[in-house]
Amino acid sequence: MPGELIAYTLAEVAQRNGKAGSPTWIVIRDVVYDVTEYMADHPGGSELITEWAGKDGTKDFDDFGHSSDALRILKTLQVGVLAASDQAKNRAATAQRKGTDNLSPEELMKKKRSKRRMFILCG
Repeated sequence: MPGELIAYTLAEVAQRNGKAGSPTWIVIRDVVYDVTEYMADHPGGSELITEWAGKDGTKDFDDFGHSSDALRILKTLQVGVLAASDQAKNRAATAQRKGTDNLSPEELMKKKRSKRRMFILCG
């Protein structure tokens, strides 16, 4: 079926880390993106993307607070989604790194709203 997204595992994404001529893929919020061609155009430099090549870069992507233009560009680079079996593992690992694994859903939302306000204030 045309337009159907392919599900990739974290292991498959990890193989596309930009090394040895492989493409550069990253995961942001359980979506897989091929950023190979975009790296040269990234305003912050390709090094920022290279750091997360073949991995989940959601935390740093969200912490930086990208513009709506950046989000539009990112959508055009989508090649698939993270496999359902890896989504839960990925979220658990991310929550552990963020220290949010013991927070209730209400506390998580409060934390996200606070971060959003900082972005709005700081641009």
